[in-house]
Amino acid sequence: MAVAATEDVTESRLLLAEYDRIKEEQKTRIGFRDNLLYFTLAAATAILAIGVQSRQAQLLLAIPVICLVLGWTYLVNDEKISAIGVYIRDHLGPRLAELSGSHGAVFGWETYHRDDASRTTRKRLQIAVDLFTYLALPMICLTSFWCSPTVQPLLMIASLAQTMSLAVLGWQFVRHAER
Repeated sequence: MAVAATEDVTESRLLLAEYDRIKEEQKTRIGFRDNLLYFTLAAATAILAIGVQSRQAQLLLAIPVICLVLGWTYLVNDEKISAIGVYIRDHLGPRLAELSGSHGAVFGWETYHRDDASRTTRKRLQIAVDLFTYLALPMICLTSFWCSPTVQPLLMIASLAQTMSLAVLGWQFVRHAER
């Protein structure tokens, strides 16, 4: 009986099972990534509201920290989502096509949706939203902090470190978008 079960395991079935698992991971990562954007905006809004009510400019320094942590998490998940797509297009699909003797593309959607005429525009708009959320918004908060009358030397140093960290994050966003 065990021999019959192992005979049912073929390379094609294993590859299809792998496809199902990585598509599930991709779907989960997409949901998580998209929710990070909403969570970042909600957290920044809450901190801004508290800062305005309490008139404590130093609270503005929390927003860059939130944007750095969540922005990096967003970027890492976005990179993994893209990597899954590349893996399917470049490795998994061609291997299944070879095994099946198919001359056409396997998993056609993986390439079809990338040929959309407005894809470039959508990608550019997305990088603009990402850069605004994870770079411009915290820089606006840092600038507001710098313009406040209660700037302390230690907090100024911390804000400059945040600025450098945000520059690195912004560079990573642009670098990832160019791929």
